[in-house]
Amino acid sequence: MSEMRWNPMLGEWVVTATHRQERTFLPPPEYCPLCPTAPGGFESEVPFPDYDVAVFENRFPTFFPSPPPPSVAGTSLYPVQPSQGVCEVVLYTPKHHTTLAQLPLGQYEKLVQVWTDRYVDLGSLPFVQYVLIFENKGEEIGVTLHHPHGQIYAFPFIPPVLEREIQQATAHMVQTGRCLFCDILAEEQADGRRIVAENEGFVAFVPFSARWPYEVHIVARRHLGAMPEFTAAECAQFARILKAVLMKYDGLFGFSLPYMMLMHQRPTDGQEHPEFHFHVEFYPPHRAADKLKYRASCESGAGTFINDTLPEETAARLRAVEVHVDEPGC
Repeated sequence: MSEMRWNPMLGEWVVTATHRQERTFLPPPEYCPLCPTAPGGFESEVPFPDYDVAVFENRFPTFFPSPPPPSVAGTSLYPVQPSQGVCEVVLYTPKHHTTLAQLPLGQYEKLVQVWTDRYVDLGSLPFVQYVLIFENKGEEIGVTLHHPHGQIYAFPFIPPVLEREIQQATAHMVQTGRCLFCDILAEEQADGRRIVAENEGFVAFVPFSARWPYEVHIVARRHLGAMPEFTAAECAQFARILKAVLMKYDGLFGFSLPYMMLMHQRPTDGQEHPEFHFHVEFYPPHRAADKLKYRASCESGAGTFINDTLPEETAARLRAVEVHVDEPGC
């Protein structure tokens, strides 16, 4: 059962998805549902002996293209709607024992093409207002499958965090006539202390008001709203800086760092959204090699994050991690 229930206290939707309790939980590698199906072996989600990059609809989705009717009737105070949308899984590689950080640069470029295609295709659906491309990596984040993969949620509404970003960016544009994200990028470049990596098309930095100790944002230098607006050069530059950031994460403490990765793009609600600016946000849960940051009462219940580190210091540690991004493979 899956449905959208309105929270009148916060003015936002909550999705119930009870069937997700039954999803596969940390199976042994020989029974991984995301690996290719070996001849005569366990039948996975990919019925082929090999693949490059694969995309398919999630078997345990939060949203359905043709959702079931809600389990309860709504009221004027508690509206209820069917959870119409799409949830997809993106398999980065057929190799089970690897991570996105370890893949060759050419595979990143293919993924950029796949992410762009899915953003356009899903965003064109009449009931989709926002396409969120993301990855949850590591058991500390709550992943249930170790195989390197990401997900795409095509929402029937603009999620609250993105809606607030749009509101702030719109207000800034009305007040100044400028893009909020362009101004943030200019200030970060002028200061320089929080920059982690950069190239011709993108800049990666720990934000001034970072909520997670090693939070990093990748922001496009050019004012653009979504990946379909990338030039061929920007596709390659984005692939390169994405790999550089992930390699720095893995070199920070000497192990494969867990994280949440979210690509913030222009909504697909039919509006132009000139205020929006493409960027990627990373939230690693580690505050030290042997310590995690938890969203406790202030963060979860009040919405105010408390960061135990200084962004200038965490950025310096990440910047100091030397990485060598390989040449494009395609």
